[in-house]
Amino acid sequence: MNLIQLFKSIKPFVMPYKWLVLATLILTLIGSLMAQVNAVVLDWTVDSVNRLVNSDQAAESVGFLSSVLNSIVDSLGGTSATVILTLISVVLLGKELLSALITFAQRYFGEKMRILVSKDLAQAVVDKILSFRVAFFSANDNEAGKLQTRIDQGVSSLSSTVQNVFIDLLPLFTSAILALILMFAANVYVGLTALAIVPVYFYITYRQAKKLQGWRREMRQHREMKSHGIMNIIESINVIKSFNREKIESDKQLQIQNLVTENQMNTRKVSFFFDGLKSFMQQIGTVLIIILTAYLVLTNYPGMTIGKIMYHVMLFSNVVAPITQLQRIFDNMNDALIYAEGFFGILDSDKEIEPSGSYKPEKVEGNFEISGVDFTYPNGTKALHNINMSIKSGQITAFVGLSGAGKSTIVNLLDKFYVPDCGSIKLDGVDIQDYDTQFLRDNIGLVLQKNHIFDGTIAENILYGNPNASMEEVYEAAKKSYLYDQVMALPNKFDSKATLLSGGQQQRIAIARMFLKNPPIIFLDEPTASLDAIATEQIKNSIDAIKKNRTVIIISHSISQIIDSDIIYALKDGRVEQGGDPDEVYKQGGIYKDIVDASARSLNIEKIARTIEGD
Repeated sequence: MNLIQLFKSIKPFVMPYKWLVLATLILTLIGSLMAQVNAVVLDWTVDSVNRLVNSDQAAESVGFLSSVLNSIVDSLGGTSATVILTLISVVLLGKELLSALITFAQRYFGEKMRILVSKDLAQAVVDKILSFRVAFFSANDNEAGKLQTRIDQGVSSLSSTVQNVFIDLLPLFTSAILALILMFAANVYVGLTALAIVPVYFYITYRQAKKLQGWRREMRQHREMKSHGIMNIIESINVIKSFNREKIESDKQLQIQNLVTENQMNTRKVSFFFDGLKSFMQQIGTVLIIILTAYLVLTNYPGMTIGKIMYHVMLFSNVVAPITQLQRIFDNMNDALIYAEGFFGILDSDKEIEPSGSYKPEKVEGNFEISGVDFTYPNGTKALHNINMSIKSGQITAFVGLSGAGKSTIVNLLDKFYVPDCGSIKLDGVDIQDYDTQFLRDNIGLVLQKNHIFDGTIAENILYGNPNASMEEVYEAAKKSYLYDQVMALPNKFDSKATLLSGGQQQRIAIARMFLKNPPIIFLDEPTASLDAIATEQIKNSIDAIKKNRTVIIISHSISQIIDSDIIYALKDGRVEQGGDPDEVYKQGGIYKDIVDASARSLNIEKIARTIEGD
């Protein structure tokens, strides 16, 4: 991405605030004019003092402001030390007061625009991410930590670009252009000398930026890796400590820190070299201006007075002022260019938007037909091979198999989280890709093995299942998931923070959401995995009640959860090995029988039975 592309990308976010842009431009112009007053006043003061001290009357300063000052002096009774000092004091102090007010307004409007643009950028990328397919988040380069860094740095650097342009860069360059115009107006040769220094300085700055660009792009990658690594440490702290692997994790981070340090040292070394070169060029320019102006004064060049020496030096300082800050702004611009690539890569990635059809039937029966489906995850893992299934409305269908068999993947496809590589998935005779995605998910209840609990109260988390539900309905859903009594025992009851609950209680919140949603299709992926035996039985009874007259797909390693299913599909290595009535499939032998037998042995069924009989 280059600067032109960057500004084109930012433009839609700036245009809603055109009045702020206009106000900032007007104030910038006025402020830039005010910045030249010191040079003009100093020119006039030196020449006026020179006339006062020398009886031969030196040539008067020329220019609009100088003429105004001369007229004021004449009206006050002529040139005198008191008049000169009083006049320059009033003019300069008044100018500083006015400049302070203008600078405040200009910076306020510019900063307001930066804040508003930053808000719009952040909200735009959030809205965009929410529209993406789940596959986007499964890609290797889109882990949570990397995405967060990409977004945060993108918003920060792009909003800084707005600040650089409207608060820093624009006033400085407007002032520089006006200073150059005044220098040319006073003397063409001095103006050309000042102008000749500028492109050399710009060229050095450009070379510096090109030299640093590659290292800055590497720095972005290192920062993403660092952020992602720290998030992994925080999320895995219990595992790290239980295995005493602090040293290993520390060494991983140290390796990243070393890469960051090396990158920073190389960047600073190059920056210091070019900064010294630019400082040298600036001083050369100042020396040339002084020598040339002094020569013109000594040779009695028309219009050149002693005051013009200070006049041109001060104007030249206004010319080079933006150049001295140009590298800082250029650095920020380069950061913006680099992080804008990743940020607008997200914002402009329409191909990642989740596809949606328009089909919305009056009623969803819940009959699924899966034919010849293959599926590969974005990371290249082939998860399903030629899957064929028939899932009937009003029946309970169980998926069984070892971990990694593809059970959860099928559920993800049925919920349109992913699109199959080939084959078709139909719901009530219509391909699910033709369904309106939001409508489809409104009719599906999903309970996962690990459900996310949002930062908020217990009531707010349950209401996620149906934001329009009443508190009475929330209480009823909590009762059905056997959570109500436990919540009422808390000091703040349903206003308690949901994240403070135990894992099993959080799982009940997820089940309560499903009860509140009350959909015709239910997917249960290890719904009681985090619960104890008594809670499992309670939840099983509740789920049994809600299963009636619905399409239910259940995934569980608990035989008690699946043995009363109407139909079982046994999967192995992404393929359907067996399918049919549970008793029939068990008699066939194979993976389902192996799982049932292993479960019985692991539960020590025979000893449990003897214990119950003895009781």
